Amino acid sequence: MDFGWTKEQEMWRASVRDFAQSVIKPIVRQMDEEGRIPPEVIKGMADLGLLCCTVSEEYGGMGASWMEAAIAAEELGRADISVAVPVLYLVMAAWGSVFDHYAQAPLKEMILPKACRGEAFLGIATTEPGGGSDILGATRTKAERRGDGWVLNGEKMYISGVAESRAMGGIHMTLCRTDPQAGHRGFTFFAVPLKDTPGISTTLIEDMGRAGISTGGFTLEDVYLPDTYRIGEEGRGFYYAMEGFSAARVLIGATCVGAAEAVLEMGVDYIKQRRAFGRPIAAFEGVQFPLAEHAANIEEARLLTYKAAWMMDRMWQDGSVSAKDVARLAAMAKLRAPVYAWQSMNEVADWFGAAGYSKEFPIEMGIRGVRSYSIGAEGTQNIMRLIIAREILGAEFLPYRWGAQQV
Repeated sequence: MDFGWTKEQEMWRASVRDFAQSVIKPIVRQMDEEGRIPPEVIKGMADLGLLCCTVSEEYGGMGASWMEAAIAAEELGRADISVAVPVLYLVMAAWGSVFDHYAQAPLKEMILPKACRGEAFLGIATTEPGGGSDILGATRTKAERRGDGWVLNGEKMYISGVAESRAMGGIHMTLCRTDPQAGHRGFTFFAVPLKDTPGISTTLIEDMGRAGISTGGFTLEDVYLPDTYRIGEEGRGFYYAMEGFSAARVLIGATCVGAAEAVLEMGVDYIKQRRAFGRPIAAFEGVQFPLAEHAANIEEARLLTYKAAWMMDRMWQDGSVSAKDVARLAAMAKLRAPVYAWQSMNEVADWFGAAGYSKEFPIEMGIRGVRSYSIGAEGTQNIMRLIIAREILGAEFLPYRWGAQQV
């Protein structure tokens, strides 16, 4: 068991940290207020190899391992505690990998090089107005064969990157029902371009946090796509989605670790200097004990996250780890990291007192940003608990299956 980093990983972390601290951190408040990530940041990320970093070199990526992808997510979270830039990064890294593994070659040649250069957005669209985590029950968007292609109808909502995709082009990997009678095997992914595609209308939602990247939805009305826009095998979309969710959850864990550490370090500097009743408030047990708890919690989240990333690498490299094992650890990381990050940021805000409730300090951006990860991004907290329990007990004990059996 080795808890160290290779020389290459240390160099990678240093490169990402230098870029993130010098280019991203100084303008986080600006991004939050303007509601956009500046083009120079996106270009800088592309030049460093951050955009779709997990994509193979053949299509413009750097073929990064999941350990390397997690390292980058942690450093981006450390610099942008509002987590807007990390959202852009993790969506394209996690789902870019799925796209790279399963999309047809002509489609990959058309999309991936542009996405890696920051000239196109690659996003994910599974959530619908009637529900998010319940893909089997809530998905109404459908795709029907029409000649040599497909006709898509439906609506997706609470989707990241709608404005970016509409402006710069690219695709959203959109999950559709292709066989309503086939259960898990009745879903297929399609690459849906939001820009200049007849039959697509978009809407934007103003989130309370991570304002630098857009959130919204789109409606599909008789949208025709050639079969080349189908991603992977027909009927395998649900399984591809589960792979993508596990990857995204690992990167969410790393992002939250980085953001939480950045805010905790800010708090430590403050409590050493702020004095009350004749001594630094760091000298009070009422401050020290919560600090110790939060530091331990963040370390727990870090270990879960990097173990999950390590397992993902083993799964893809030699098959020594199963997708179910990865799903379990990724869910554990997602269950713990966002909550621990949010709790530690709330604690630091308490240390700052009235100043912590102001925009003079960036703490409030972090509180607003990481909250999105525990509310529902890549699955709610109770879905993470279901996944973990499923892998411990077996799928036959899933509550919704048991309820159906009793009825």
